[in-house]
Amino acid sequence: MTRILVGTCGWTDPALLRSGWYPPGHRTPEGRLRHYATRFPAVEADSPYYALPTARTTQLWADRTPPGFRFDVKAFSLLTGHPTRPSALPADLRGHPRDEGLLTETWTRYAEALTPLRRSGRLGTLLFQYPPSLTPGPAAETFIRAARERARDWPFAVEFRNPAWWRTDRTTAFLRDLNATAVAVDTPQGLPTSLPPVTPVTTPHLSLIRFHGRSPHWGTGTKEDRFRHTYAPEELRAWLPRVRALAEATEEIHILFNNCCADAAPKAAQTMHHLLATLPHQRNHDAARASSAGT
Repeated sequence: MTRILVGTCGWTDPALLRSGWYPPGHRTPEGRLRHYATRFPAVEADSPYYALPTARTTQLWADRTPPGFRFDVKAFSLLTGHPTRPSALPADLRGHPRDEGLLTETWTRYAEALTPLRRSGRLGTLLFQYPPSLTPGPAAETFIRAARERARDWPFAVEFRNPAWWRTDRTTAFLRDLNATAVAVDTPQGLPTSLPPVTPVTTPHLSLIRFHGRSPHWGTGTKEDRFRHTYAPEELRAWLPRVRALAEATEEIHILFNNCCADAAPKAAQTMHHLLATLPHQRNHDAARASSAGT
């Protein structure tokens, strides 16, 4: 039976902290994560995209969550070809040429930092989100394949932000060849940067869906402009047939909400919990536990 885990893309967003979603007595770093883990069984850790984490930090994440909890961890920006400020690098690497040697050393430190999550069984997947500037073609495939080779023993998921990747059947075959999970997304439709809601299964162990909201400012403006959206139940219900199809071919499904602001993401995740209860014959005990804790 497929295990379906629902959560949010992060648990420390300032707007979420200001929203009052965390009750009194649970507003320290430890209290927030422990409280979050009583509500949802999975979360995306996005802070490693901005700076390399430490093993001490990820050990604390493992210690503050129950067995079976999952962290999907975003790859550091340098590893995915995003612009990376020198100050985001460790001090001893800031003067290093931006070459294969730097990527290899950065990956080594990133992997070492995530070892506590992996060792504790709490690592869901690494999430390599590639920028819109990465257009499909041989050079891009070589770049991604090199990243996969460095992470060859790790779970590896890929999200493309350039819609051209999903205009060719080659992408699905490419990700299958890499044993990389294709990330499905929900975004607004009809814009030049809109991404289609395709849900190919490229690995048997995991499918991942990220709900980014349906803001008309997707791809432009501030983070709040791009991701501000309150999901209506009917918008989420439309995804149930896709989730059902994924469940027929995947051992575990992660559904994560990246819409903001305030507590829009946990509210949408809670709604999805209730809707998933209508899917027959799914092993969704974690979602049911979290749903009952949130009511």
